[in-house]
Amino acid sequence: MTTDAIPDSTALLEAHRILASGAAQILPSDGLMERLRTADRERRPLRVKLGIDPSGADLTLGHAVVLRKLRQFQDLGHTAVLVVGGFTGQVGDPSGRTATRVAQTEDQVARNAQGYFDQVMRILDPQRTEVVDNAAWLGTMNLSSLLSYTQEITVARLLERDDFARRFAAHEPISLSEFFYPLLQGIDSVEMRADVELGGTDQTYNNLVGRDLQRGRGQAPQAVLTLPLLVGLDGVEKMGKSLGNYVALAEPPDQQFGKLMSIPDSAIATYATLCTDLHPDDVQRVGAAADAGGGAANLAKREVARAIVALYHGADAAALAEESFDALFRRRELPTDLAEVALPEGESIHLPALIVEAGFAPTASAARRHIDAGAVRIDGEPVAARTYDVGAGQLAGRVLSVGRRQHVRVAPGAAGSA
Repeated sequence: MTTDAIPDSTALLEAHRILASGAAQILPSDGLMERLRTADRERRPLRVKLGIDPSGADLTLGHAVVLRKLRQFQDLGHTAVLVVGGFTGQVGDPSGRTATRVAQTEDQVARNAQGYFDQVMRILDPQRTEVVDNAAWLGTMNLSSLLSYTQEITVARLLERDDFARRFAAHEPISLSEFFYPLLQGIDSVEMRADVELGGTDQTYNNLVGRDLQRGRGQAPQAVLTLPLLVGLDGVEKMGKSLGNYVALAEPPDQQFGKLMSIPDSAIATYATLCTDLHPDDVQRVGAAADAGGGAANLAKREVARAIVALYHGADAAALAEESFDALFRRRELPTDLAEVALPEGESIHLPALIVEAGFAPTASAARRHIDAGAVRIDGEPVAARTYDVGAGQLAGRVLSVGRRQHVRVAPGAAGSA
């Protein structure tokens, strides 16, 4: 990381600035700089740990926030250590839970891992990534070794954790295995000799346990860097599939770009910080443009959308996606190859169900929210709020649109020609 041409202090300060950008919290406050100094002094890369319990779901920009930060560490010459929860995935992470989580079987963890890593490696540099499975040490640990770790964590300390404290106060069950989860994650840090551990804000407690266990084993305790949860396309709620306010990493470039152009101006700086590889100086510039509003905010939003699409599909695909967006929304051109959805039978069509069938909303309740927000149009004409049932004749052969980017032609059938 250090070169003869750049003084160590300058390089370290710049590295710290980049890595700290967008962080929710760094614990202790000087921990990251201390670890960077140590790595520089010892002429070695940092070992930056991220624990993952792969699921079968497609990853979204929300999932990618912590992975983007991990890539920044890699770009500065450090090593990403991905700890797959082959063992802890069978226990189930209780973070943020209001009830005991249903754990995965060993086979489920293994099946989910492949698709997960195909998406993860769109972000990380495989050459600087170590992938390990904590079943290798946790699955073979004898009871005596495990009990020696349990002596370092008290029940009172565990109950300081917010989700445990809430459930305990409400007299809701907490399984002993859930108490073990933070301990097991901390053991991972000892085994990996982690210098830094990353996680969402919901992982802060687990990561701090790792510091305690490392200190007890004579290791330098890891620095903890947490990242905030990304707001969805509505700029309000956490990004999630259930709300339909997400961008998936595997989505086509056109769809990603169109979705990103729908975010409110207030979210532009957040997306620039958490979802792109823009330098902090550029993020500051983009944020100022967003605050200015009007045309400047639109240009800032385009820059952020291009940067994000380019990360997952390349710069050429991002440029083509922007051109397609302009053709559709600036020049009001609809694609010539619109997909079709069959018109349901009957004289009256329940519009939320048709929107779900077209794949434009995950649930009927989400579709109704789109209608009430004025985001649904038939041949360009907005559907009035709380209009959930329309005549078949109003839909047959027409273009149904949800938002600016989702369009489908309703194929007429018997009901449409009646």
